[in-house]
Amino acid sequence: MSVELNHTIVHCRDNRESADFLAHILDLTTGTEWGPFIPVVLANGVTLDFATVPAESITVQHYAFLISEAEFDSAFDRIRARGVEYYADPHKKHRGEINRNDGGRGVYFPDPSGHGLELITRPYGGWS
Repeated sequence: MSVELNHTIVHCRDNRESADFLAHILDLTTGTEWGPFIPVVLANGVTLDFATVPAESITVQHYAFLISEAEFDSAFDRIRARGVEYYADPHKKHRGEINRNDGGRGVYFPDPSGHGLELITRPYGGWS
């Protein structure tokens, strides 16, 4: 069997808010609550299981999503429509901009719990 990532747990202040936020931006479906988790399943079968924890227990993480150009257009429209701050870089030096790294497009923005989310249309190094 080859090794695949199956799921990971995303700690957040409010599992419903964070799961719904990501699902909305990426035009995905929020799954049915299962125990303390609210899942969002990605196209490659990886599940992000959102779990509410005390705010002081959250370690900010970075989650990058590879999407098509058309998906980027739609997701970026939803980011702007919600008034979410976005940046061309992870250091937040280029606010209100996107990047065009590796011949694609990319954008960084925070989720409701402060995790750094990134959308890219080309993998780093231009590999497809």
